[in-house]
Amino acid sequence: MKKRALLSVFYKEGVADLASRLAESGWEILSTGGTATYLRDAAIPVTDISALTGFPECLDGRVKTLHPAVHAGILARREEKSHLDTLEQLKLGTIDLVCVNLYPFFEKARTDLSREEIIEFIDIGGPAMLRSAAKNYRDVIVLTDPADYPPVIESLPAGTVPPALRKRLAGKVFALTSAYDAAVARFLLDEDYPDYWPCSLSKAQNLRYGENSHQTAALYLNTGKPGVLGSIEQLHGKELSYNNIRDLDLAWKAVCAFGLASDDLLPLGTAELEAFGLPEPSAEGRVCCAAVKHNTPCGIALGSSLPEAYAKTYACDPVSIFGGIVACNVKIDPLTAEKLSELFLEIVAAPDFDTEALEILKKKKNLRIIRAPRGPREERECISVDGGLLAQQTDRKLLEKWEVVTQAAPDPGLLANLIFGMRVVSCVKSNAIVAVTDLAAAGIGGGETNRIWAAERALERARKTVTAGGVLSNPARALASDAFFPFPDVAEAAAAAGIEAIIQPGGSVNDKRSVEACDRRGIAMVFTGARHFKH
Repeated sequence: MKKRALLSVFYKEGVADLASRLAESGWEILSTGGTATYLRDAAIPVTDISALTGFPECLDGRVKTLHPAVHAGILARREEKSHLDTLEQLKLGTIDLVCVNLYPFFEKARTDLSREEIIEFIDIGGPAMLRSAAKNYRDVIVLTDPADYPPVIESLPAGTVPPALRKRLAGKVFALTSAYDAAVARFLLDEDYPDYWPCSLSKAQNLRYGENSHQTAALYLNTGKPGVLGSIEQLHGKELSYNNIRDLDLAWKAVCAFGLASDDLLPLGTAELEAFGLPEPSAEGRVCCAAVKHNTPCGIALGSSLPEAYAKTYACDPVSIFGGIVACNVKIDPLTAEKLSELFLEIVAAPDFDTEALEILKKKKNLRIIRAPRGPREERECISVDGGLLAQQTDRKLLEKWEVVTQAAPDPGLLANLIFGMRVVSCVKSNAIVAVTDLAAAGIGGGETNRIWAAERALERARKTVTAGGVLSNPARALASDAFFPFPDVAEAAAAAGIEAIIQPGGSVNDKRSVEACDRRGIAMVFTGARHFKH
């Protein structure tokens, strides 16, 4: 029986060569619509699928290959005499190769097309044929990726495709169709946490290694909304590593917590602050720079200009920034670029770069220069656990309330520092404490197993950071905590270090003891009602 191949592809790359080689080897080519026209234009003999089915394409192309003549030819098991007898009785032949790629739903779901228009890019016949062929891979060669055409073509002279290759190609089909269906599910579902989590990711690249050199790794990106990592543009430098990507993700989220000095991404908690009548820095006053090392902020600051913001960020921790990542929420200017180039850094990321600044930074051969996109973060975030996945809403609420619980209230000069500190603390591993001076995180204590250790670390760091005549010369006056104080020890340590105002969620059974400790020392304390654990 003459072998037959069914080719129906949206993307035509390599299909003419595949069809030509199949025809030269004596295969009959079956095809549909645009693919058939494309192959005929390439002088390749083609049989229309309607000649096989005896049924025309209809419903604007929605029905083309959904027919028993197609699926029986694909699914018939060649070693089962009854299957072959059935085909003979029905006057049907086998289909021995299926080459299909799908309607571009991944791409179209990212566009501004209407829901009805996007629905028309949900492929039905393609996945059905691929699944049928993949199920019967011992008898049917199935292709979804032009990169797999060459090894199949190379096998044609031998008359068979090796079983291991057939099995791998079948596995690729189910990986593709599961991601495709998941993308459609995400598009259609209005549930935050459906019974089955629709995860649709495609591999962007293999990475050199994971967290350590003995661990393999790869980067997968969302097939739907691209997110930050799906939209970044690397302008210079070495390939990003696993650790680079983790740190870049945090650094960019940190500066985006303060907006991008534009209306398309407002600072974290802007609406809540407005509701409580609290001040928000002007656009000029929220130029942000953040330095990240080992997935932990080591410096973050606001300024009226980027050179000022960077100078304050560097002053927060001039030791740890070495070998770290710096992100900025405004275009990088030449002066800042000159300062950045004085350091060994892994990455510099910003929404854009001045032409001269870019040339300055490119002098550092291995420095990764990243142009990162404007726009909101994902609404959900996931983390793998052994045997499953944890999913949660992204932390996008700054505070639930603004309650001054002490006799002293924070003066206007402290309000901005308290709000700044709470934004920073949401980016620091818990337990997290941040000591603030002049809109800079002079002392960061994070990742500790108890809150007093985090406070002691932050306060000691701030004491060492502040230097007479330096960029940060005023002692830390504000302290922010990601969770409540179970004991008064943090308030007492803050008082001893000269802190004048504390912002924390509140909610401990011992809140009264911390409030009393503040009242004894004239410290203002604010409860926000919103915890910011980051495990």
